[in-house]
Amino acid sequence: MTSAVTKRRTLSRYLAFLIPVAAVVAALLVGAIMLLALGANPLEGFRELVKGAFGSKDALISTALKATPLLFVGVGITIAFRANVINIGGEGQMVAGGLLATVTALALPDLSAWIMLPGVLLAGLIGGAIWGAVPGALKAYFGVNEILSTIMLNVVAVQLMNFLLRGPLIDPGEIERGTRIPQTERLQEGADLPLLFGDGRFHIGPLVAILAAVAAYILLWRTPLGYRLRAVGLNPDASKYAGIPVKRTIMLALTFSGAMAGLAGAVLVFGSESHRMVTDGSTAGFTGSAGFNGIVAALFGGLHPLWTIPASFLFGGLLVGGNAMQRAVQVPSALILALNGLVVVFVVATDRYRKRMLARDVRVDAPEPLAPSSGSPPTDGAEPPLEEDTS
Repeated sequence: MTSAVTKRRTLSRYLAFLIPVAAVVAALLVGAIMLLALGANPLEGFRELVKGAFGSKDALISTALKATPLLFVGVGITIAFRANVINIGGEGQMVAGGLLATVTALALPDLSAWIMLPGVLLAGLIGGAIWGAVPGALKAYFGVNEILSTIMLNVVAVQLMNFLLRGPLIDPGEIERGTRIPQTERLQEGADLPLLFGDGRFHIGPLVAILAAVAAYILLWRTPLGYRLRAVGLNPDASKYAGIPVKRTIMLALTFSGAMAGLAGAVLVFGSESHRMVTDGSTAGFTGSAGFNGIVAALFGGLHPLWTIPASFLFGGLLVGGNAMQRAVQVPSALILALNGLVVVFVVATDRYRKRMLARDVRVDAPEPLAPSSGSPPTDGAEPPLEEDTS
């Protein structure tokens, strides 16, 4: 009997991790129907998608760079999730991190690269942390729904970015030319993310993101703070009874989550080819919608920081390969957006079923309650009162 239960539990867990993969396949099948409706060859389109994302060294570099902000945001989502809070403010937190990192570089132009580079990354982390701490405090101390507050702070962040990039931080050359593109001047070379292969575009950002994912895993499963985060997420009432500061822990969860997104914003600025902060007036003009796509990457990775690494790489490939598919089979760009949207919908829709499967395994593993002995009074399902210790 025990062997059968163990096999069933193992099979269920494998299936639970395969469900997101099946969701992506189902979304691609629906996308194939859409391609047929537009007169395009689905096989050719998907072949170009895979080739454009993974078919060459340049494609792999583009995929890794596209996946980097998704991984940062996804790691932050996994931290918040463990405390049972939902962070939808990755877009705004990326903007806040990018802005504070940019202001730091502009305010301290004479620092050496050894100080400047870690300084701007730390500034980005702090900027995102502040933007995450605000809804965290509102949630913990005033009961404000974190979904609402994080989304609203996205709007505040983009308006702040537009004001600064069109005014105090705008490139003086844009004013002289009269073009007034919302962007900063070229930032200090000492803050540029080092390139891994001498020249080209592949910088250390992806490695920093992987290290952040590993650090998040260590935080959540190897430290007392991580234990408190997970305990609060599982049962805040029991955690409070055990002496865990529940409100402060909830605030910390969103602070850490925002810090990861803010670090993504700093990497976008100092790892970009233009080496400046620039936007088109919208949040996505700077973030590339990584604040939302990172949520899907985290869900696809089972809300585990280490599994989010390959999940982010996969979704980065979908974004990069989608553009290649559009050029190859000549389909509208709206189809690529729709295809990505289908992947999001299918993954999110199946996540609830995956959780139910894992929860069923927990119930199967739970030991059956012991029957009361003949000399013990019946408890009717309630715990007997503890005897007072008189020693």
